[in-house]
Amino acid sequence: MNIRQEAWMIIVKVLKNEMFSDKLLTQSASKMQNKEHLDLLYYLVKGVIKMKLHLEYIIAQYTDADKYKATDLKIKALLYLAFFQLLFCKGIPQHAAVHETVDVAKNNLNEQVAGFVNAILREYIRNPQIVYPVTLAEKLSVEYSFPVEIMKKLLLHWDAEQVEYLCMYYNEPPKLYLRVNSLETNKNKVKDYFAKKNIVLSESNASKNMLISTDASVVLNDVAFSEGYYTIQDISAALVIELLDPQKEESILDLFAGRGTKTSYISELMNNTGEIIAVDKIPHKIKELKHTLNRVQATNVRLVVEDAFKFGPVVALYDRVIIDVPCSGWGVFQKKAELRWQVKQDIAELLKLQEKAFERAKLFVKPE
Repeated sequence: MNIRQEAWMIIVKVLKNEMFSDKLLTQSASKMQNKEHLDLLYYLVKGVIKMKLHLEYIIAQYTDADKYKATDLKIKALLYLAFFQLLFCKGIPQHAAVHETVDVAKNNLNEQVAGFVNAILREYIRNPQIVYPVTLAEKLSVEYSFPVEIMKKLLLHWDAEQVEYLCMYYNEPPKLYLRVNSLETNKNKVKDYFAKKNIVLSESNASKNMLISTDASVVLNDVAFSEGYYTIQDISAALVIELLDPQKEESILDLFAGRGTKTSYISELMNNTGEIIAVDKIPHKIKELKHTLNRVQATNVRLVVEDAFKFGPVVALYDRVIIDVPCSGWGVFQKKAELRWQVKQDIAELLKLQEKAFERAKLFVKPE
C-alpha cells in the first residue's frame, strides 16, 4: 500500500463529503499488511485535515490566486499533503516529500498536474518566506488553522494569550483513552498485554477505568479491542457516566444513545444487571450500538429506534436518565479535526434544542 496515496484518497473523501476520518482510517488499517506504516498514515491524514487553512494560505502565495480558487479539490489535497510533510514532518526529507507526492499525481491524475505540483513545491523550497496577516483574529486563524469566525468568537470571551494556548492544545495529537471492560478483564492485564508488544499504557488520574496510549493506530486495530477487552472513549464522556453513577438492578434511560460507548459503560458499571433502554432515531447508529454491545458482551440493554422527542409513554419510571444532546462539537476539536470545517451552525437553535431535550428527559425520572 502506498501510504501517501492512501492518505490523499482519505483526505479527499473527508473534505469533499464532510466525512469523518476515523472510520476511513480504520478501513485502510484493516487492508494494510505492514502495520509499521499505520502511524504515518494517521499522522498525515489527521494533520492535513487539521491544518488545512494554514496549508492553503501558504500554497496560495505560490500560485495565481484566481486559478487556485478554481483548482480541483483532488489537486489541492495533493498540495496540502506535500506542504504538510515539508512543514510538519521533520523525519521526512524534502526531496522525499516532493518526489512521493509528484508520483501520486502521475499515477492518479496526469503528467500536467504532476508538473504543476512539482513547480509549486520547488518554488516554496527555493523561497520559503511567508507573510502572515496582521490583524489578531486573522493571524490566529491562519497560524493555527481555524475559521476566522471561530477566532473572533473565542476572542470575545478570552484574551489573545488564552485563545492561543487553546488553539495550541487543539492542534496537539490527541491522547487515546482506553476504557477497560471490567466485566472481562482489568487494567493490569491490559497493561501487561500491551507491554509484551512494547507499548506502554499509562493510567488516568481522572478515571479508575481508563488507560492512556500514544500508539493510537496499534491500539485501535488490536485484536483485544475486537474481543471487547477495552473500548475507545474520550475521558470526558467516561466521566459523565461515572457522574451518572449507575447502580446494579436499576432502570436507566439513555436518550440520544448514539453509537454506544456511553451505553456500554453504563452496562459495565451495572454488571449487566437491571435494564437500560437506549434510544436513537438513526438506524445506522443503533446498528453500531448493537455491534458495540455485542463486542463487550453487554446483555442488559434494549434498543429502540425512535426520535427521542417522541419516545414514550412519558412515565416517570426510570432511576436515572442520561441525554447526549446535539451540540456544537467545539469541545472536541483536538480529537475530531474535521469539525472545525463544519461549524456553520445556529448556536441559538442548538441551545433551544438542548433545553427542549432536558425538559422532556426529566419527565421520565422517578420522583425521589
